Amino acid sequence: NYGAAGEGRRRVVRRVALWTVSTLALAGILYFVFHFVIPNRGEKAQVRKFFQLLEARDYKQAYAMWGCTDAKPCRDYPLRLFMEDWGPQAVPVTTFEVLDGETCGTGVIVDVDAGKAGDKKLWVDQKSQELGSLPPGFDTCPHSNRIYTFVRWLRYRAQGRTYR
Repeated sequence: NYGAAGEGRRRVVRRVALWTVSTLALAGILYFVFHFVIPNRGEKAQVRKFFQLLEARDYKQAYAMWGCTDAKPCRDYPLRLFMEDWGPQAVPVTTFEVLDGETCGTGVIVDVDAGKAGDKKLWVDQKSQELGSLPPGFDTCPHSNRIYTFVRWLRYRAQGRTYR
């Protein structure tokens, strides 16, 4: 029976090592999926709701998603300008597809294919879930994650689109 205790100890160490490696691998896969594959679900849902309101021509509710109401109008984006950008005199949104969302600081940049209205990018504040416009010349996040950019490029290619 000499060495039987050593063999049992080796088996326990091997099992612990296997469980540790398996747990770490699973944690890595889950992190990758939730961080890079399906991130920003709430913000994308907000943008989807906004475009559904535009399709339904419910401009007051759509404007309210920007944090602006009749009682509390936005100083820098009055209803008149909103209607010029999104109202009936603008190119109407008849179809749309939310393509992607990229976390950037305190918000998310959401890409949308708005059919005849063209590609749109909207800002969604993560805390308040209010929509906003991107500053001019600000198409992507300046501190973009390279892994996420590569995953997004793969997703766009799988849909037959080009990522810009």
